[in-house]
Amino acid sequence: MTTQRPGPTGIDTLVDRVRAGLDRLNAHQAREAADDGALLVDIRYAALRERDGVIPGALIVERNELEWRLDPSGSHRVREASGHDLRIVVICDEGYASSLAAESLRRLGLHRATDLDGGFQAWRAAGLPVEPGPGTTARPADG
Repeated sequence: MTTQRPGPTGIDTLVDRVRAGLDRLNAHQAREAADDGALLVDIRYAALRERDGVIPGALIVERNELEWRLDPSGSHRVREASGHDLRIVVICDEGYASSLAAESLRRLGLHRATDLDGGFQAWRAAGLPVEPGPGTTARPADG
């Protein structure tokens, strides 16, 4: 007897399902969360950080290393991964990959992980602080 596998979900449906379980933050809420001790984690790849700049104080962890670096019980964790109760706000470029990344962190027991709705672009558009990325000058919000 063969076990029937569920049919394909599709990425849009998957993202919608994941987001239904997240308390996503807008840019100003993310900044307030950081001010209250949340860890902002920028998962954008280097070329985007160089092109657009970075959020001051955000931890840079590229997506392919995220779970390894933020699992508080992992052997490859960063020092900021201090415990499973840590509030984490994942930031990608536009707020899509970050939703899936936040869900992955929740599966590791980081139950307060969420993401920035609209990603780095929403942060910049809100006029919040951005520093130049390595090797280039960050574009202004209206650029």
